Amino acid sequence: MLKHITATLLTGLMAFSAHASTLKIAYDSEPVTLDIHELSSTGVIQLSHTVCDPLIRWTKESQFEPRLAQSWQRINQNTMRIYLRKGVKFHSGREMTTKDIEFTLQRLKNSIDYKGVFLHIIGFEAIDDHTFDLETDGPYPLVENTLTYLFPLDSEFYSGVDVRGRNKDEIIKHGDSYASSHISCTGPFTVASRDPGKKIVFERFQDYWDMTSPGNVARIIQVAIKDDNARVESLLSGEIDFAAPIPPSQLGRVENAKGIELVTMSGTRIILLQMNQKRQPAFADARVRAAVVYTINNERIVKDVMKNFATAAGQLSPRGYVGHNPSLRPRFDLDKARALMEQAGYSEGFDVTMMSPNNRYVNDALIAETARRMLADINIRANLTTMPKAQYWVKFDERAADIMLIGWQSDTGDSANIVEFLAMTPDASTGYGQYNSGNYSNPEVDRLVRESAKTTNPDRRAAILQQVETLLHHDAAFVPLHWQDRAWGARAGVNIEPIVNDFNLPYLGDLVID
Repeated sequence: MLKHITATLLTGLMAFSAHASTLKIAYDSEPVTLDIHELSSTGVIQLSHTVCDPLIRWTKESQFEPRLAQSWQRINQNTMRIYLRKGVKFHSGREMTTKDIEFTLQRLKNSIDYKGVFLHIIGFEAIDDHTFDLETDGPYPLVENTLTYLFPLDSEFYSGVDVRGRNKDEIIKHGDSYASSHISCTGPFTVASRDPGKKIVFERFQDYWDMTSPGNVARIIQVAIKDDNARVESLLSGEIDFAAPIPPSQLGRVENAKGIELVTMSGTRIILLQMNQKRQPAFADARVRAAVVYTINNERIVKDVMKNFATAAGQLSPRGYVGHNPSLRPRFDLDKARALMEQAGYSEGFDVTMMSPNNRYVNDALIAETARRMLADINIRANLTTMPKAQYWVKFDERAADIMLIGWQSDTGDSANIVEFLAMTPDASTGYGQYNSGNYSNPEVDRLVRESAKTTNPDRRAAILQQVETLLHHDAAFVPLHWQDRAWGARAGVNIEPIVNDFNLPYLGDLVID
């Protein structure tokens, strides 16, 4: 008996020493919900990678890495068979099975923000507790890409009703649901406590399945520091261990600071302005939209606002993406803009409302203010309102302004996803156009994007998506600004370089602190 007690104590001490570090991290905001299907935002997806695990994960080299899916194979052109890891436990203590995958998939297909991502997956069949088949609505080239967004949830944890009689699995966007404040996943950390808008504390899950992970962080204290200078100052003073994002204006200061590591990376998140054709009739005229595009000097914004820590854009798809068309470049021509306004009958201009978040993207409020001043050059008088992202997304979903700023990182690492959400005709039944606050609609764009989903020939698919970018460019569907670069800072000994990536999803479960 004494030997058993001693062995148990030694095992516990070894586990504690292996995960004995506390990480203090500051982002510009904290996740606005614990329901990982409520909102497609980086903050919520960062949460997903902290408390959950996907079936498949992206590596830094943009390759697929098995996670909860141990392996997968094509059975035929419309069917993928997935083999789950055995012995994976949820935070509740239950073992994960195909029942949980089916529950999660159905919930994703009911989510207004995610149904578009999973639209082409139409069938699920459990072979046994750890094997299942996914059926697509035809040959679909992005099954693996899509499965990077399937984080299995504990189906029994979300079954039944809560003390207020609400269905535990209900998704209420920007609302008060059971799932927005409770979560059971399989990831490296559990949520220990949460002060919405301020702080969230994570603790290491002792039954985490990945025994090969080098991560040694036992506890994470994540705080929200909206002000860029204050966030950097907290890092430099030692109040926090890890900070993101590092604003362009502070890069030199962080890089030169003693005992601080700066990690930078070129980015693929597009930042853009959308012009609402339903709220503002003038924007229904392609000449007016083009005038706005010619007026906004995005290369100047990159230089002056982003301190050259971004790449001016002329389209949605960044370089390296299948739909990127190298012939589509930024265009600034104030004389042409004024001529287009005169041709359209708006030489005297008009008034518009304009909204932007002030803590979601790097320099977002300053970018919007700079664009607002530029619009005055063609007599478009913009009344700009900025607000924290928790309030902004409510207004964005309401399409509450004539011009709205948004950024988008492709969910699938593919061009089609960007267009599906930002530029296709809004359709609540499919999820297409969910983040198209401009209400732009082009049937040919819609047709081509749908065709790309059935095209498995890489060259043909690239040609289709590049044609889509050309159509959007010539139609001035939106105002492309830039692709935002990435920057993270950490104190020496907090080895962030291996766990950060272009998707801005640090894999904190694998973080090693010396």
